[in-house]
Amino acid sequence: VQLQASGGGLVQPGGFLRLSCAASGRVSGIIVMGWYRQALGKQRELAANIVSSGRANYADSVKGRFTISGDNAKNTVSLQMNSLKPEDTAVYYCLVVIGTRNYWGQGTEVTVSS
Repeated sequence: VQLQASGGGLVQPGGFLRLSCAASGRVSGIIVMGWYRQALGKQRELAANIVSSGRANYADSVKGRFTISGDNAKNTVSLQMNSLKPEDTAVYYCLVVIGTRNYWGQGTEVTVSS
């Protein structure tokens, strides 16, 4: 399984970005798709994920600003990030869980700065 993430970049506070991740290869049976992030000097943390039933989960710090969506037919997951804050600056990693295995994307950098 390969994951290709895109959509990071530099944005001013209050701005928005959309991250996308596409899974390819033997991707049948996806249980969870999501986005984690890791700021410099900090541990990787969940930003948002979505389970196969469609239920979404969000970190408290992003609730009301980020929206995750998944397309099971296309094996893609997107993260719409609005009202971005400097503290959202991090490398964002796409995650796909198939069975008991976790697959990680290569990471895409998001910088929120004026």
